[in-house]
This record gives sequence, C-alpha cells and structure tokens, in this order.
Amino acid sequence: MDIGVLLPTSTAQWGADGDPRELIAFGRRAEDLGFSSLFVNDSLISPRIEALTMLAALAPATEAVTLGTAALLPFLRRPVQVAQSLASVDLLSGGRLVVTVGAGFPGRFGRPLYALSEVPWPHRFARLDETVALWRALWNGADSFHGDLIRLTGIPPATAPSRPGGPPVWLGGATPAALDRTGRLYDGWLPYPPDPADYASGLRAVHRAAADAGRTAGDITPALFVTVRVDEDVPGGRRALDGYARTVYGMPLEELEKIQALVAGPADHVRHQLERYVAAGARHLVVRLATLDLRSQRDQLERVAELIPAVRASAAFGAQG
Repeated sequence: MDIGVLLPTSTAQWGADGDPRELIAFGRRAEDLGFSSLFVNDSLISPRIEALTMLAALAPATEAVTLGTAALLPFLRRPVQVAQSLASVDLLSGGRLVVTVGAGFPGRFGRPLYALSEVPWPHRFARLDETVALWRALWNGADSFHGDLIRLTGIPPATAPSRPGGPPVWLGGATPAALDRTGRLYDGWLPYPPDPADYASGLRAVHRAAADAGRTAGDITPALFVTVRVDEDVPGGRRALDGYARTVYGMPLEELEKIQALVAGPADHVRHQLERYVAAGARHLVVRLATLDLRSQRDQLERVAELIPAVRASAAFGAQG
C-alpha cells in the first residue's frame, strides 16, 4: 500500500508570497514522514513550476520515494523531446519515476491548450496512446516509429532510462474507453471518482480488458487521486474545500465534488473515507492537500501523515481477509 502526496507547485497553492524553492524541503519532509511518493501535476491554466523541472530537482534531493506525474499532458511537448526528459529524470532518480498521462478535458482545461501547442484536438486519445508507444519504442532503442498519427524515421539515439523499457506509464481517466485502454496498454490507473463504488466497478472493467489482452491484474497498479483536508469538523472542512474549489477551479464545491474525489473533516472521518477506496481496490493513494499556502500545506502534510499507518493496515487486513 503506497500513499503519496501531490506537491503544491501552482502559485494558487503555495501562496502569492511563498517561495517555490521551499518545495524541495517540502518533498524531503514528506519522505521523512513516511509518504512513499511525490507527485506533481501539469497544466497551463495557472502559473506553476513545470512538472518535469520539479521532478528533476527532487531526484537528487530525495532517496527512496517514487516521483510521479498526476497527470502529465504530453500534447504540451514534442514527443521525442519528452521521451528524453522522462528518461533523464528516471536516470537522475535511480529508476524512481512513474508517469501518469492524460489527454486533457473539454473546455478551458483542454481544447485551448491544444491550440497553444499547435496540436489537433480530434483523435487526441489515439494520439496520446501513440505518444506513449513512441516513448516506449525510443526507450527500447528504436530509430523509427510508424503509427497512424505519428510517423518518424531516422531518430537519433535516445537517452536510455534507468530501467529496461522505461518507467511505468499510468493513465488518468474513467470513461469506458479509458478503462479499456488502461487494461490493454498501460501500467497503472489513476482516476478520481467521487464514489468508491465507481472505483471498484471501474477497476473490474480495467481487469476485464487486461485479461482480454492477455495481461494480468498484477500488471496494472490501481491508484487513486484524492483531495484531502483534515479539519476540526466536517462543516469546517467543507467550507475550506469550497474556498479551495473556487480559487483553483472557479467553481463551488457542490460542482467539483460531482466529478472528483474530495474528503474533508476530522482525522477519523478522513481515514474512514480513504479506507473505503482501499476496500474498493486502490493500492496507491495520491493525496492533494486542499489548502492555499505553504504553511497550511505543511500543517496538512503532518496531519495526513498521521493517518498513513492505519490506512496501510486496512490494506493489509483486506488482503488477509
């Protein structure tokens, strides 16, 4: 059972007066507290430290934690260049990289970013899958790639990652098509469904698709992205979440919680809600701390760390049961 934390790389999360260089110390503190992974997200919708730059800075500053993206948007970058960058981070971290990818969403979270990147919006999911296939080919020494949308020949020798075949690549998304693609093509699944029952049914669909493709359930890491706020009581936690939702997404909590997993309240309440996802099959939790300055982020990091032993124990108990 792995429990990781999303670093607050956006200016909306570290605060207008914060120093982003403190993110390195934040990551080291998370490792010391027992978190097993550090993740960063990727977007152009607000100023932030670029995802792969952040991971490269964390690689020599940490020792054992997994370093991951949640999620990387490959269409923002040239595919051959990002294959080199990912291999470089994997090397610098000694093989600790995990890459979750996504294709973006309709509205301001997706289509305008494609226009900025000069990448066509149609066929974006096929393009994502082909991009990942290209990375894997380059990491295995290929000098050409011939897909339906991406065709390259005469590719110079690429940087070889730390691990043969490259870092694991997970998919974010929970549509029926995404579940099928996860089972067939990816090494892990990182969704954020509001209801643990939807997580359980989605994971079953992923496993069916994997079996149909000749793979096993063990080939795919079942992960979960969840926003957390430990507070004195549920109402206070929800008020804090509402402020977070309005600042980061421009929408009230009532709208955001329809599409994302969000948990707020006293420690026991938060632990119980996380354990519901563990019971549904999640084995790598990526926790986003719902607060808007680094001081509060550090406080929440300490509070969530106190829950790690119990949540891990619930996974062990479930495995024995």
